[in-house]
Amino acid sequence: MGHFNARGAFAIYWNELMRAFRTFFQSIFAPVLTTSLYFVVFGAAIGGRIAEVGGVSYGAFIIPGLLLLTLLGETTSNASFGIYMPRFTGTIYELLSAPVGVAETLVGFVGAAVTKSLILTAIILMTASFFVDYHIVHPWLALMFVVLVASAFALFGFILGCWADGFEKLGIVPLLILQPLTFLGGTFYSIDMLPDPWRTVALFNPIVYLVSGLRWCFTGQADIAFGTSMAITFGFLLLCIGVITTIFRTGWRLRA
Repeated sequence: MGHFNARGAFAIYWNELMRAFRTFFQSIFAPVLTTSLYFVVFGAAIGGRIAEVGGVSYGAFIIPGLLLLTLLGETTSNASFGIYMPRFTGTIYELLSAPVGVAETLVGFVGAAVTKSLILTAIILMTASFFVDYHIVHPWLALMFVVLVASAFALFGFILGCWADGFEKLGIVPLLILQPLTFLGGTFYSIDMLPDPWRTVALFNPIVYLVSGLRWCFTGQADIAFGTSMAITFGFLLLCIGVITTIFRTGWRLRA
């Protein structure tokens, strides 16, 4: 086993982070603007007509779900585009021939995605304070959970970027799978509000566990135990690491 190339990992990290800032309008401004509109419509306008949900104001109740709605899509898209473009342009061979291994590559790509997610989270929460009065009950656990979710979906995006053989496929999963699942994952409601058969169906949606976990960090209340949400998210993270390790060992889609 060779030593960890920290300099190589930082070079990948810095390059990915700067790419996000070069496309500031698309990477940072657009998602924050979209989330702000959700706060205006659902938090301020509709929230004034809806009673508290579980003792929490409706505006504060939807913050974790809206945060994840933005983070899941942006983190996945950013990571998938980050590995797809070198494949598309042929510069992937520079990465494969560089003195960096799977660990350095993942630390660089995932670190940049997590940093961008934390920047987005901070801006969205500051923006939310203009529309909604909220309080984070467990701030350190919320930070840890956001980092865990961002890491898992950055890895998932990396896999997606290796799998995609065209720009169209890059957008299929975030837009047609992740976004609908997040909307149906308890973003705007508690799954306890659903009638019995549909509540059981909702438990098969993995995003439910993410929204519930982050909501517990924010409000101290959730539909599902926080430990369960953590275990499922961490399990997904390990699964993605295993898949990416296999991709690098076999060269699937990288050397084609």
